Amino acid sequence: MTEAPRPRRLRPGDPALAEALALVRAAFAYMDGVVDPPSSIHRLLDEAMEAAATDGEVWAAGDPVAACVTLTPQQDALNLGKLAVAEAARGRGLARLLVTHAEARARALALPRLRLQSRTELVANHATFAALGFVRVGATAHPGYASPTSLTFEKELP
Repeated sequence: MTEAPRPRRLRPGDPALAEALALVRAAFAYMDGVVDPPSSIHRLLDEAMEAAATDGEVWAAGDPVAACVTLTPQQDALNLGKLAVAEAARGRGLARLLVTHAEARARALALPRLRLQSRTELVANHATFAALGFVRVGATAHPGYASPTSLTFEKELP
């Protein structure tokens, strides 16, 4: 049995940030034509991943990167963004590994909960987040949209 990879922090300047960005783009590509408004993922640049590593944290699992997540401390929660798992690595518990690691990071930062957002159309993702212990706490709309386009999920930490 193969041991699960340990999450590693990608610091600014780490060449693996480019791998993480490529993974996020590939993992989010299925949203093209599904979400409205269109995802901004194709406009995400290397500089954005560098900024995520500078202003928050970027964590990856696997070498090469098979899963990644960005973590951004907020006043009352640790925000998870760009949670992505390579298609060939799905079903191996890597998303759960990174969410569990995010819980540990939130506790270390004295933050009582995790928070993330997901587009309203991504129902399968909502089920995954529910299975990971997240509950829906809100909805927001992109500018110019009358109906919600994004849902907010949180996971309270004991």
